[in-house]
Amino acid sequence: MSVSQSKPIKRLAFVLNQTKREAFEMLGRLRTIAEANGVEIRETHEFPVPEGFLEGMDACCVIGGDGTFLSVASESTERQVPLIGVNRGTLGFLTTYSAEEIEALFPSVLQGSYNIRSRGLLECRTEESHWDVALNDVVIKSASVSRIVHLNVFADGEFVTTYVCDGLIFSTPTGSTAYTLSAGGPLIHPEARVISLTPICPHALSNRSIILPESVELRVENAIPNGQLVVAVDGQRNLSTSEDSSISIKLSPKNLPIAQKVDYSHFNVVRRKLKWSGGYAGDPT
Repeated sequence: MSVSQSKPIKRLAFVLNQTKREAFEMLGRLRTIAEANGVEIRETHEFPVPEGFLEGMDACCVIGGDGTFLSVASESTERQVPLIGVNRGTLGFLTTYSAEEIEALFPSVLQGSYNIRSRGLLECRTEESHWDVALNDVVIKSASVSRIVHLNVFADGEFVTTYVCDGLIFSTPTGSTAYTLSAGGPLIHPEARVISLTPICPHALSNRSIILPESVELRVENAIPNGQLVVAVDGQRNLSTSEDSSISIKLSPKNLPIAQKVDYSHFNVVRRKLKWSGGYAGDPT
């Protein structure tokens, strides 16, 4: 997922999470800068954004947290409109511009001073013909909160194992800093083309995360159909499925374009936001 050519922004969409503190004020300041540069503006605070909202746009500025960013990912992928994430949430792994940075850099961003990096997505389907894409993860659990699941996993038709656990997390590299990290999954560089599989609270000490290649097609079946499963996509949308149907997961042929700072560093973000360290007390940068 190499860096793509950026271009000046003449048509810009704003997506605002109005529940975030100071989001309206930020929108007002960025709108003023955009209008002063002759940029055509479109705005919404609907989640998810209306279908076709990004049609004809050069970029979309998302003001909120990672949840707001995730809610726009599907429309952005469909229209191939780069997302500019402005963090008004907490950690902000996806909304990588801080409030201070975006105000200082916004005029140059509008002139094309940014890099476009593509992020891989997971494509998930159920036998009921329900379909969705995930930027972070697909999580399979029992519809009953207190019940463990017995899930058979197949990779390209080959039986992997039966997981007895609270659920399974299938994650993109982008999602490796989200739910799967809390479940003990690995940190994966966002440009890697892999899928990680991590069991949630497994009932076996030997169960660990598995890293699978980009070409793999995964299938999950309920080994003991004693209740309905929930398939959660990016923690925001659920796909319905019956207790005896299978679930298919693979990397999507489409990627999500993200507009990032020219000097963006993935490892700097991980060190700063996760307080991650290899043991060295200083930072040579």
